[in-house]
Amino acid sequence: MTKDELKKILDEHKLWIDTNGNEGEKADLRSADLRSADLSYANLRYADLSGSDLSDADLSYANLSYADLSSSNLRSADLSYANLRYADLSGSDLSGSDLSDADLRSADLSGSDLSDADLSDANLSYANLRSANLSSANLRYADLSSSNLSSANLRYADLSSSNLSSANLSDADLSGSDFDFSCGFSLSCKGSRFTASVKLAYQYLAHLCTIKPTEGEEEELQAIKDAILPFAKKSHRAKDLGLLDDDTTEKE
Repeated sequence: MTKDELKKILDEHKLWIDTNGNEGEKADLRSADLRSADLSYANLRYADLSGSDLSDADLSYANLSYADLSSSNLRSADLSYANLRYADLSGSDLSGSDLSDADLRSADLSGSDLSDADLSDANLSYANLRSANLSSANLRYADLSSSNLSSANLRYADLSSSNLSSANLSDADLSGSDFDFSCGFSLSCKGSRFTASVKLAYQYLAHLCTIKPTEGEEEELQAIKDAILPFAKKSHRAKDLGLLDDDTTEKE
């Protein structure tokens, strides 16, 4: 597709948006070859980009809310600060893409490939990430609250300082992931049955050892702490939590 052809489609789509569909024409970019295209700041709200090739494209700051990007190729694309609210990205390839600070609230990313993607500071609250591949993805400071991560692959993902409150992690693979300073791990059934490295178990136990007992339950809680303390001391946060003597070194 030439630049002039693309410009005409974008202009017609903008008119369609501005006139609530009374003028212009909705962008139909299904299966379009848009490799390395400059679509930064473009208004592609509600556009049909399903099956398109957007690899290496610049979509930074673009408005793609409600757009259909299902089964599209977005490998190494720049989607930083893009508006992808309610967008359909199911089955798409987003590996190596830059989604930092993107708004992905309520987006459908089920079955998509987000491996090695940069999702730092992205808003993924209520997003559907069921069975998505997020291996080695950067999710630092990402908002994943109330997202569906069931059966997702999060192996070696960086989830440090992320918000996981009310997220569905059932059957997800969290092996080797970094959860330092993350918050909101659910104690409901949605936060159970996931796969994780023993490092995470040590971290959980270390925090349990810092719980202060309710009056009258001191003895029982102390018995629990005594039982788990040898494992809790193997946490990389054990010293920070005051579980180790200054001259004590524990190996994980």
